[in-house]
Amino acid sequence: MRMVMVGIFLLLGLVVSPAVVLVHGQPGFISIDCGLAEGSGYKDDETTIDYSSDTDFIEAGVNKNISSSFISTSLQRQLLNLRSFPDGSRNCYTIKPVEMDSKYLIRASFMYGNYDGLNLFPQFDLYLGVNLWDSVNLTGTSGTMSTEIITISSRNFMSVCLVNTGLGTPFISTLELRLMDMSLYNLTTDDSDSLVLYKRLDVGSTTGQIVRYPNDTLDFIWSPYNLPSWTSIFTLSEVKDLYGQFSAPSMVMSTAVRPANESSDTLNFSWTTDNPSLQFHVVDHYAELEVLKENEVRDFMDCGTGVFCYGPFSPDYLVADAIYTKDTMTGQDHYSVSVIKANDSTLPPILNAIEIYALKRLPDTATNNRDVDAIMNIKATYRVKRNWMGDPCLPKNYTWEGLNCSYDSSYPPTIISLDLSSTRLSGEIAPSLGNLTSIQFLDLSRNNLTGAVPDFLVKLSFLTFLNLSSNKLNGSVPSALLERSQDGSLILSFGDNPNLCTSYSCNTTEPCLSGSCKKKHKKFVIPVIAALSVAAVLVIFTALIAWRKFREKRQGEPAANANKECSFLIQHNRRFTSTEIMRMTNNFQRVLGKGAFGTVYHGQMEDGTEVAIKMLSQIRHGSVEFQTEAQLLMRVYHKNLVSFIGYCAEGDNKALILEYMLEGNLAKHLSGKDKNARVLNWGQRLQIALDVAQGLEYLHFGCKPPIIHRDVKAANILLNERLEAKIADFGLSKAFLDEELTHISTAVKGTHGYLDPEYFNSSKLNEKSDVYSFGVVLFELITGQPAIIQSVGSERTTIVNWVAPMIEIGDIKNVVDPRLHGDYDISSGWKAIEIAIACTPPKSIGRPNMSDVVAELKECLGIGIAPERTTSVKSERPENTFGSMSYPSARW
Repeated sequence: MRMVMVGIFLLLGLVVSPAVVLVHGQPGFISIDCGLAEGSGYKDDETTIDYSSDTDFIEAGVNKNISSSFISTSLQRQLLNLRSFPDGSRNCYTIKPVEMDSKYLIRASFMYGNYDGLNLFPQFDLYLGVNLWDSVNLTGTSGTMSTEIITISSRNFMSVCLVNTGLGTPFISTLELRLMDMSLYNLTTDDSDSLVLYKRLDVGSTTGQIVRYPNDTLDFIWSPYNLPSWTSIFTLSEVKDLYGQFSAPSMVMSTAVRPANESSDTLNFSWTTDNPSLQFHVVDHYAELEVLKENEVRDFMDCGTGVFCYGPFSPDYLVADAIYTKDTMTGQDHYSVSVIKANDSTLPPILNAIEIYALKRLPDTATNNRDVDAIMNIKATYRVKRNWMGDPCLPKNYTWEGLNCSYDSSYPPTIISLDLSSTRLSGEIAPSLGNLTSIQFLDLSRNNLTGAVPDFLVKLSFLTFLNLSSNKLNGSVPSALLERSQDGSLILSFGDNPNLCTSYSCNTTEPCLSGSCKKKHKKFVIPVIAALSVAAVLVIFTALIAWRKFREKRQGEPAANANKECSFLIQHNRRFTSTEIMRMTNNFQRVLGKGAFGTVYHGQMEDGTEVAIKMLSQIRHGSVEFQTEAQLLMRVYHKNLVSFIGYCAEGDNKALILEYMLEGNLAKHLSGKDKNARVLNWGQRLQIALDVAQGLEYLHFGCKPPIIHRDVKAANILLNERLEAKIADFGLSKAFLDEELTHISTAVKGTHGYLDPEYFNSSKLNEKSDVYSFGVVLFELITGQPAIIQSVGSERTTIVNWVAPMIEIGDIKNVVDPRLHGDYDISSGWKAIEIAIACTPPKSIGRPNMSDVVAELKECLGIGIAPERTTSVKSERPENTFGSMSYPSARW
């Protein structure tokens, strides 16, 4: 009898695809023992499956062993060890080779076994690619769980990611892939749907043992199951599968159950769930195991909770068959399946096995395949030492460091920005970069790249920013890039490449000699940059004029009928109405903060993207600052600067729409006044300092003309959900339009406590003014104290003066924030203090530049952040380790 589906009969041929050959042998398997030592592997004694170490599939995590108290002779070997992920919010396995457009069973197993001695079961999320697969919530005394999903691959690799949800450190014990034939388990009409295993039961098992490979060639795991109201029957003969839509092995199908009470007409099976939104598919397996006499009939109905009722049905002798439905069972917390004796039947019903799957739709489309292949090749070519795992663009909270992506619901995400500056790249510019055809921003500066500037960069038609400066490139810059730079369509930087020729007189037909074009370089760059700066101003000015004309046309109309548009300079030049900005903020319901010139509100765009909307107050005079910030934000882009999404200018109503930073500003995390703010550990503080330093380095050296922020302070440093720091608030910033100047004279503006004393006294501003302010912020990170400290009585002092006497006597214990409880490396602590000292001399000539500070902070971070508890009031101060940086001794 052919296999049946409720309401639909599918006629399948018996031709076996080539993939099945792989399934029926370990060549179709990938079996990973997570946490196994690198290069090791073994053949499992029970299953004969070959397991290998996970080191070829993952770049993060640490190997751990479960506690000896959980080890027993019956424990699977794969569960003795695991890989733990104490660092990073998302860690991903990249599993390959995988056959594209093929069906796989993927299984992940977890056994906690108190490996960390905390005796606390962690909870975390498990993602398949960019979509949530399951939430890991461990149970039992040892904390065990296994989850399976049947899905179709869309690439030649699969990513399985563990995501830290703040409820403990993620870990994993095993990860297994099993290639399946595409004709199996087609329970849904959409091939993109996946099936998460809920239960797979071998009912009537006479051995009480789990059945899996090699008895099940797909390595499905069948758990024995019986009820007191059932009785088992079995056969020693082989049960054959002739139809091939489902896969239950003979060992499972050769046992069955029937009602224990011979007068009973029904077999009942039920299950419960705490998630009524789950949609279940049920597969009931049947095979007749008894030779029926002429007058005997086994006929029954198979019915599921209000969804399906198929029959009457008579299974064939020793032939596997199944009843299933594509209609899902959903909306309840209790479900049941009943196998009911038909009226004409002389024998009770039977049931051999049950499978229950929860439908899992994977709605998010992964990043464009071309871009993924390109960025993977770039990662491999340069051996990028970043947490580049999983999908580059999704989920949005876990976009790869240095990347920005474009999101359009009609198309897969594409990479539009790549920042690989200061990442120690070497070799030639990788051809794979030319395959990022949607890229707009590309920064390869401050590396060791060699060879010529390739022509394929010219073909990147969307490219608007290209920074190749501070490398070892040679030859000439392609003339087409120079032309795009001259007409203003491309911001191009290529300075500090001594052997690179950069003028029209040096082209592919006229060989360049080393340095022969240096003099022409500055003459070419400055007018272009100036033109671009003017262009940025004109864009904003044009927008404001357009709005003024729009308002004049609408004069006299009732306010209720006005539907004024606000021009947002965001991706794809989308435009929003003022009604939409009200809707984004829910009528300005949630205040994120208040500044000198207005209030910042939380907003949400139509695609769900959260934003911060900075409204200029109508009663304050901040119009100049608003325009300054808008102009600068349109020019700058860096991973450590808050991203500019757009602006709105409507008469007196002005707003900047900026990237939303979940963790707010640094000041609240250091003050201790906000109960919801976390206490930053030493490593997090150093990383924040490095993030800020890199942002300032970009403003000072990566921008042409350079930009001085002028208001660097803890309140203007924002943190995202991963505690990555970004500089905000450019309202007081200044640009050096003439790069030959050593300073500019301007009215003193800034925040007391952070203000450069030389700038305060002379009104002469240069980039070293930001260095001083950064030094104050670094002291705040080290000490946990504010920039201005209320001393005993009513006296107030700066943090620079407050730390001076303690540093002089080597009292690091009382300098470093007591909330760290001494958990920091002493050498790293002194190194950080010395960097802060070097940044804060009263004269700017004694301060380092931000590039030097970045280098020293990286060294400081590399010294080690392992806990080292200070044990005395006096901790010996190490020798000056501030590299070749020259700075005066700390005389306060």
